[in-house]
Amino acid sequence: MADTTADGGTGPGRGKPLNGARVLITRSPERSLPLVAALEEAGAEALLLPLIDFERAADQHSLDVACDALGAAAFDWLVVSSATTVHVLAAKAHERGLALLQWIPADTRIAAIGPACRRLLETAGLPVALTPRDEQSAAGLLEVWPGGAGKVLLPQADIAPPRLAEGLTAAGSTVTAVTAYRTVDYPAAAERRLAIPVEDAGPGGRAPSYSLLVPEAAAAKIAAGRIHAVVAASPSAVRRIAALSPLHSCRLVVIGRTTADQAAALGLPVAAIAGEPTPQGLVAAVEAALEPG
Repeated sequence: MADTTADGGTGPGRGKPLNGARVLITRSPERSLPLVAALEEAGAEALLLPLIDFERAADQHSLDVACDALGAAAFDWLVVSSATTVHVLAAKAHERGLALLQWIPADTRIAAIGPACRRLLETAGLPVALTPRDEQSAAGLLEVWPGGAGKVLLPQADIAPPRLAEGLTAAGSTVTAVTAYRTVDYPAAAERRLAIPVEDAGPGGRAPSYSLLVPEAAAAKIAAGRIHAVVAASPSAVRRIAALSPLHSCRLVVIGRTTADQAAALGLPVAAIAGEPTPQGLVAAVEAALEPG
């Protein structure tokens, strides 16, 4: 790997695998600490540019009707495709004076996409019956979905593509898809913003350090070659990165094939796709992206 200096350079230096690399994370601070900590451990400097945020769904009535049916054991399956959905469900349980474990019936099986989503559910005491074997995506879940699985509740983001709902229906399930939250430009309106708990940075007890940027500063650093890699966790983040600035020599690292496909559609070259959507998987992808050649 090439050396870098405090004024910028072409890539990370020697020592730790990412020593001297500057990596831009396009998520809010409360959702970035585990990745910041993993990058810091690898020698990188993390810079945060929150591009997307989350608001409560505009149609709370439809969401509450679906949630009441969930609590009344009207569904055979609950399909959870994001960690944000878990936070929404926890808030709905709290509104009813219950914890998630008390609210979701024991007979309702839960399918989850992604390790973060599964971890939140299991931390709440909820067993996860089904996850994708390989690719952590809608396609990965559909590959293992049991045919004729009965009634399914699918709470999702407002911008979630229809593929998962359509695939579950094609497999013989009766799907109730409901908007759980809205994805908006950062920052969300204070009165509508979802309260997202700060993610645990991991063992050690010390909060990792990072720099928080505004879009203009991030674009200037990218243009000057002072940011070596940028991480996008979703197609919506890729769209906002494309609108922010040409990437120049900055390498784009993404989570998942769907995010990579969105980058390709926008003409953004993807340097690496994380093998798994975890901090360790992303650090490995950043390392691969910054390897010479």
